[in-house]
Amino acid sequence: MSHPYPLIDSYDPETAAAMLAELERQETQVELIASENHTSPNVLEALGSVLTNKYAEGYPGRRYYGGCEHVDVVENLACERLCNLFKADHANVQPSSGSQANQAAMLALIEPGDTVLAMELNHGGHLSHGHPKNVSGMVYDFHSYGVDSESERIDYDQIASMVAELKPKLLLAGASAYPREIDFSRLSNIAKEFGASLMVDMAHIAGLVAAGLHPSPVPFADVVTMTTHKTLRGPRGGAIICTEEWKKKIDSAVFPGMQGGPLMHVIAGKSIAFKEAGEPSFVDYQKSVLANAQALAKELASLGYRLVSGGTDNHLMLVDLRGPEGPGITGRIAEDSLHAAGITVNKNLIPFDPEKPMQTSGIRIGTPAVTTRGFTEGDMRQVANWMDQVLRSPEDLDIQARVLSEVTSLCCSRPIYPSLVSA
Repeated sequence: MSHPYPLIDSYDPETAAAMLAELERQETQVELIASENHTSPNVLEALGSVLTNKYAEGYPGRRYYGGCEHVDVVENLACERLCNLFKADHANVQPSSGSQANQAAMLALIEPGDTVLAMELNHGGHLSHGHPKNVSGMVYDFHSYGVDSESERIDYDQIASMVAELKPKLLLAGASAYPREIDFSRLSNIAKEFGASLMVDMAHIAGLVAAGLHPSPVPFADVVTMTTHKTLRGPRGGAIICTEEWKKKIDSAVFPGMQGGPLMHVIAGKSIAFKEAGEPSFVDYQKSVLANAQALAKELASLGYRLVSGGTDNHLMLVDLRGPEGPGITGRIAEDSLHAAGITVNKNLIPFDPEKPMQTSGIRIGTPAVTTRGFTEGDMRQVANWMDQVLRSPEDLDIQARVLSEVTSLCCSRPIYPSLVSA
């Protein structure tokens, strides 16, 4: 059997070996990290294209380098497709990550030292939404809202009260670990009442929004940021959409405010992913993501696991491992033991978590990646039972080995990249 990366293998076998090992890991493990997905072969081809060679500082028609006539076509296509996908006035596809998109959006919307209200990281928020060791927390005066201690859902009354008291220039919504729908209309009303701008980071739910399966923030927010590699299933990167009012400030904040020459091969991958997200099959895919999440959540609950907020409305869920019928282990132990059994999750803080961030009381799991490879609701129930077997005996190497064998067998029957596997 030939190597899937023959050119690299012939020149740099050490790097090729690591690439092959990662391909085998993805192909043989159940990927439940909610922020990961498997992008299409079309996107992979774009990422390895000659567009990586082109410097293109500036914007289409206004570049600081010659020879940009073809990459201009690529970027214009990506922007047009993104606007059509979300019914937005303007798009900027140059941010190299979601965090850079967030930084650029804040650079456009507010001034250093301005007050911002965003979701508490420990309640499901995001590092780039004001964590004191992130540049956002260093530059702006961040305050945090959280979830209700009983329902574990966003407390909109608390947000309204805090906005009235703090008078922030910016209300920032969006999360990295919140399993429920977000009421963007209500947040917009709160922001408008007190003269704040509304920014929404829809990194996790962008694919669901594109498919019409989650309320869209676009009609309500001044600026919306996203990643392109989670539920959108594109290449790793970021993007921004905004109203016409903020177009010039957003573009200026991205370049020259945040970064120089854009990654044109990645923008090509984004453009392809946006086209894929406009296909009817993408809606079917997102419906399956939600159905698989429901199946996984219900099976885990039936096995005695407490889910934060009681379940999920989207692609992810938080599992409290301390529940009265749960295994009573930390998220770190859960992550390590599941990984040994071929199931990849990430430890995650839960609301009001007494554990430290590197230990945690919970794990975050999601269904975008397994759905991409064709897992069904029945498969998700099987995965839940595998997880239960491992988590209730986290030091039992025999259980881990048996589950690993069964996981590998299922995964090999659902290959992600058949052409690479058979190379």
